[in-house]
Amino acid sequence: MATTIFVLNGPNLNLLGTREPEIYGRDTLADIDARLAARAEELGVAVDCRQSNHEGDLVDWLHEARATGAKAVLLNAGAYTHTSVALHDAIKAIQLPVIEVHLSNPHTREEFRHKSYIGMAAKGTVAGFGAKSYLIALDAALIL
Repeated sequence: MATTIFVLNGPNLNLLGTREPEIYGRDTLADIDARLAARAEELGVAVDCRQSNHEGDLVDWLHEARATGAKAVLLNAGAYTHTSVALHDAIKAIQLPVIEVHLSNPHTREEFRHKSYIGMAAKGTVAGFGAKSYLIALDAALIL
């Protein structure tokens, strides 16, 4: 059985490529997922990429990552980053390394984006490198 890394994406990330491309770039989530899958294959691991606009789905998938023995989780919680105590608590509960991922650097944006409930519970954060943030996070997950 291959080592699996869950890649979880939150609200509005299904709109990547068309949503504020000056901030988030022109890559779609499918583009990012395809690059992750190719890199994972090179590294001899599997990625399980998912997206939901619903907080409860993300919580359930974090639980599933633990239940299925995933090695780590890459989590771009989108706007839930700044609001979700539920995701914070789920990260703490699953006792797996979670790497927070952001395309942009939240600290260079609006003040309300400077607080991360995800970051308070995550092993680390990769932000500001556009779509490459995911590949950097995948490499980081494999050294944990």
